[in-house]
Amino acid sequence: MPPTLASLVQHSALKLTVRAGEDRLEVPVRWAHVSELADPVPYMEGGELLLVTAMTLDAEDREAMRRYVRRLVGAGVVGLGFAVGVYYEDIPDALVEAAKEEGLPLLAVPRRTPFLAISKAVSAAIAADQYRAVTAGFEAQRELTRAALAEGPDAVVARLAAHIDGWAALYDASGAVVAAAPEWAARRAARLTGDVERLRERAAPASAVVGGTDGDDRVELQSLGSGRRVRGALAVGTGAPLGTAERYAVHSAVALLTLSTERSRALQAAEQRLGAAVLRMLLSGQPDHARAVAGDLYGGLLDAPFRLLLAERAGDAPPKGADDPLHVFTESLESAAARAGEALLAVPDVDDRLVVLAADGGAVVAACAAAYGDKEAADAETYVGLSAPTGPIAAAGAYKQAEQSLSVARRRGRALVEHDELATGSILPLLADDAVRAFADGMLRALYEHDATGRGDLVASLRAWLSRHGQWDAAAADLGVHRHTLRYRMRRVEEILGRSLDDPDVRMELWLALKTTAGPATAAAATE
Repeated sequence: MPPTLASLVQHSALKLTVRAGEDRLEVPVRWAHVSELADPVPYMEGGELLLVTAMTLDAEDREAMRRYVRRLVGAGVVGLGFAVGVYYEDIPDALVEAAKEEGLPLLAVPRRTPFLAISKAVSAAIAADQYRAVTAGFEAQRELTRAALAEGPDAVVARLAAHIDGWAALYDASGAVVAAAPEWAARRAARLTGDVERLRERAAPASAVVGGTDGDDRVELQSLGSGRRVRGALAVGTGAPLGTAERYAVHSAVALLTLSTERSRALQAAEQRLGAAVLRMLLSGQPDHARAVAGDLYGGLLDAPFRLLLAERAGDAPPKGADDPLHVFTESLESAAARAGEALLAVPDVDDRLVVLAADGGAVVAACAAAYGDKEAADAETYVGLSAPTGPIAAAGAYKQAEQSLSVARRRGRALVEHDELATGSILPLLADDAVRAFADGMLRALYEHDATGRGDLVASLRAWLSRHGQWDAAAADLGVHRHTLRYRMRRVEEILGRSLDDPDVRMELWLALKTTAGPATAAAATE
């Protein structure tokens, strides 16, 4: 505790007596200052015990004393020490009355007590308080360090909450609460996600104070990260501003949590090289070697069905740094994996893409689908292709599936395409691009031009015949014509196209062209 007026009054060697402001003696004293100026306010910072002999004061003038005391209170002076037996045998009534009116503690300093003794007592008490704070801070640092090494970030948050006599919460890079203490603090921390998001938009290190008014708790937010990039945030809530010891504990927790959330660049590079080696072994058909190299780091991921994701930026000129869409994508998956305790392998691929291996049915795949499944690529700034569930032996096939899904996502302008929807859906949406439509229009152009002259309905006849698998009677009935008429039209189709309808490849191409082409309007526009 810092020194207070009460502790100075109780100091047996000082012999101070209280003449006014008895109910305000518990206020902390920041310093003891001697000034005989008639107006010492310009030289005050607030929190001082002002010591005077009244050498330059007209201490018996009531109006002058009211103005004097009022200015001292306005400047934040916490007490006035008056030396009796120097210029005045006792404190004049005018000063005592003014002090009582303003509620300013007024202490009588006996002649045998030098001001220097009071200054030394205040200084010694401040030094002792600072020593206690530093000692408590070091003890908190040791306890938090032991917790970090033995139990991890959750234990650090719990120990910190106990040290500050309040609550604490840890947020990951996405702004989600990953640890809170006590348990009820998770709800309070969740209400601060908007403030955490604003903090994440600033370069690290960054801090902010929230609340502290209308009976609400006072919350300090601290960013986590060794560079300019915010890796997470720490929130601490208390009923009053943090003291020196509590602030030591918070700073220690910030350092420890930063170390736990942002690994060194060398370690990150080593893990990335290891992940790349594991991936290469999987794709080259060496699952046993991949398991041996992965060890405990990725071994659990390779022992169960997993999904393979391929991601690339949607923009032509990808941004770098914290705003890079692939960095945002990676961080969202890493956060989901950390919250669920899942293993995750994410390494850069050729062509500046990202390859991810994640457990099938796990939180990472679910988070990816929830965040990107319904988005357009322009909004998400990424294309993502997701394979079907697979295992280490079939990893190369899963990579091809992810590439196919990524290609479809790129053509459709979608942020995420899963291979399952390609395998169970129609092939026609896959052909919906300009090149395929141009091929179809070119293939059927002559037939549309023929029909446009009014000399027959070859396109409709061809569609009916193909839809009935070449059954003349059924197709003719659909058209309402005689089967001989339909046979004549099919011969005309062969003559105009120069291709035989007996060829199954020709029939397949014509059917896909009929399904893909825009119809007569395309041919009409082409002839204009």
